[in-house]
Amino acid sequence: MSTLKDKLEAGEFAITCEAGPPKGVDLENELKEAEEIAGLIDAFNVTDLQSSAMRMSSVAMCRLLEERGLETVYQMTCRDRNRLALQSSLLGAWALGMENVLALTGDYTTLGDHPDAMPVFDLDSIQLLETIERLNGGEDLVGNELKGSPQFFPGAAANPGADPLKPQILKSRMKADHGARFFQTQAVYDSDVFAKFMEELRDAGVETPVMVGILPLKSAGMARFMDANIAGVVIPDEVIKELTDASDTVQKSLEICSRVINETADLCEGVHLMPMGWEEYVPDILDGTDL
Repeated sequence: MSTLKDKLEAGEFAITCEAGPPKGVDLENELKEAEEIAGLIDAFNVTDLQSSAMRMSSVAMCRLLEERGLETVYQMTCRDRNRLALQSSLLGAWALGMENVLALTGDYTTLGDHPDAMPVFDLDSIQLLETIERLNGGEDLVGNELKGSPQFFPGAAANPGADPLKPQILKSRMKADHGARFFQTQAVYDSDVFAKFMEELRDAGVETPVMVGILPLKSAGMARFMDANIAGVVIPDEVIKELTDASDTVQKSLEICSRVINETADLCEGVHLMPMGWEEYVPDILDGTDL
């Protein structure tokens, strides 16, 4: 069976899907939802205290999914750990069977449910990628030799809707230069914006596989809020109007997701789904595509 690494390195189209740990210890629903769509998904991204909200650890849920035969992408943010803890967590994750890791800087703590928590940010996402590269090479960040080294397949995030775009292209190139082997992007709703990003990324010499981010819009209000408040998210007025005028908002949202996938699939190497509680609709989104 092909792994995510196998597919992306072979130039095959890959599909990943986010899976968020619970705020508690009962994972029955989360594991059930993942198993129900597992046949459609190459790997599940397990989020790391997404939006700075306290939840079960990513590595724990990754392990439970791996035990069920489901490949995972261990998301790791720099927000909550210093360089000692980041390296320790990575080595532990490898020992528990995680081979893919997504390096993220992380949201600031004031955005979450523990706004008084002390942030760390000892490293950023680029430095975390360099750390993974060093560990893969058999040494820690200060050059000490490891007793056995991991062989992670590291990825990073990219933001096609960043304005201005040039700094994002330069940052993506730096991530690729420091070991990123794939990119998963911020949510995309405008295929022209994504096409421009891909053109500039390739013109900058970055050939790293890119997986377009797809996040369902649950309402016109959500679309307006994200367009106005989430950096790099560009939602065309016509998409907001589609949702506003729709008699069935859920169906329209799924149609929009499928359409964006169809419009961008030839430009990239995969799709990264962020269902945000709509895991049950993942098959409908994919059924509406030409994949």
